[in-house]
Amino acid sequence: MKNNAWDESVHGPVVETASELGLQLPASGLTRRAFMRGGAMAVVGTAAIPAFLTRSVMAQATAAQAQGKKLVVIFQRGAADGLNVVVPYREPSYYQYRPNIGIPQNAVIDLDGFFGLHPAMAPLKPLWDQGHLAIVHASGSPDPSRSHFDAQDFMESGTPGAKSTPDGWLNRALQAEDVACPDCAHTPFRAVALGAEVPRTLEGRIQAVALDNIKDFGIAGSGATQSAAAAGFAAMYDESTDSVLHGTGQETFAAVKMMKAADPSKYAPAAGADYPGGPFGNSLKQIAQLLKANLGVEAAFADIGGWDTHQNQGNVDGQLAGRLKEFSAGLAAFWTDMGDQAEDIVLVTMSEFGRTCRQNGTGGTDHGHANVMFALGGPVRGGKVYGRWPGLSPEQLYEGRDLAITTDFRQVLGEAAYKTLGARDMQIVFPQSGLQRRNFLNILQV
Repeated sequence: MKNNAWDESVHGPVVETASELGLQLPASGLTRRAFMRGGAMAVVGTAAIPAFLTRSVMAQATAAQAQGKKLVVIFQRGAADGLNVVVPYREPSYYQYRPNIGIPQNAVIDLDGFFGLHPAMAPLKPLWDQGHLAIVHASGSPDPSRSHFDAQDFMESGTPGAKSTPDGWLNRALQAEDVACPDCAHTPFRAVALGAEVPRTLEGRIQAVALDNIKDFGIAGSGATQSAAAAGFAAMYDESTDSVLHGTGQETFAAVKMMKAADPSKYAPAAGADYPGGPFGNSLKQIAQLLKANLGVEAAFADIGGWDTHQNQGNVDGQLAGRLKEFSAGLAAFWTDMGDQAEDIVLVTMSEFGRTCRQNGTGGTDHGHANVMFALGGPVRGGKVYGRWPGLSPEQLYEGRDLAITTDFRQVLGEAAYKTLGARDMQIVFPQSGLQRRNFLNILQV
């Protein structure tokens, strides 16, 4: 383990129709774990909750539900350019480094007189003004790797520099929740991820459910084929004695059937919730559906790729702007869609590292170091850029080329896990980090 001991001088100061919708199961070798990890559990819709679900799911209080909060984690894969996402437009060096791709001052959406949002992020400005959106600049992983693979692994495992960590930080956060509340019951929908498989972030002892996009759900075939698949799933749960089900196998299957019977094409987001087209908007819409269905979701994960802007990055328009438009519109739509329930949700974003301060010869930026994180939600103390700004003068740069890190990403994720999931032991969540509650930035209200 390297760069993992907590040092404030390094980590910063303490501050489809119903009949067509089916379950996509493997032809043989079916196990409950394989199904849970295989990304095929179709859970959609917002039908009225029947009595059996009230008994078997809604009545199962969890530590997170007792607090009334849920945690949503978004990973921006590819290393987003934090300096063009939240622009330090009062830094003279910024424009010297980026003569062609810098965001002009007259185009920046001002936040506090020093920082401003990229203009493609206009959908998020109202959330900032309302105090629901916070930003942590100059944040990231202390490990110096510039490899996408390694850096993503380190952030998802929560152990920078250690490649042998067997589980993900969010799974361990749920484990820490169990330590804090050993008698709390949980549902099979406790942890969900939008995608074909369980991501590194959620791997571990706590079972997680992976969900593909709704359009990919279902079995193309006869009703008999679908019935056989459903029967197999029912039998699997009828026979299960795994503690994750807490004795509710039959009723859990009934809950899945009830949710499946709700035609997802009829799901109507709340007025004003205009999700962008594409996988990311669809993922956020499905997370909203799951949360509204009261299935006991405590933690949810989704990702959005396309941030590796080595060439033709653009400034106000272009490649990065397109990513930011989709990203911002998705977050804003999710917030609107959740309505009053958004007050009990915390959403945090992360990306493996930032990008170089200087633009390169092909109109892009290369792999860097520090980046920017967002926190959105009712408990968020928003309208503020958190963390210590290290500056962009040549002598202030990391290795003479990158924005330096002053806030370790674990400070942000740790606080989110502590104050939403009730994960009290940070050494379970981030082993050997030395992270304590006093290292939090107090971005969230208790």
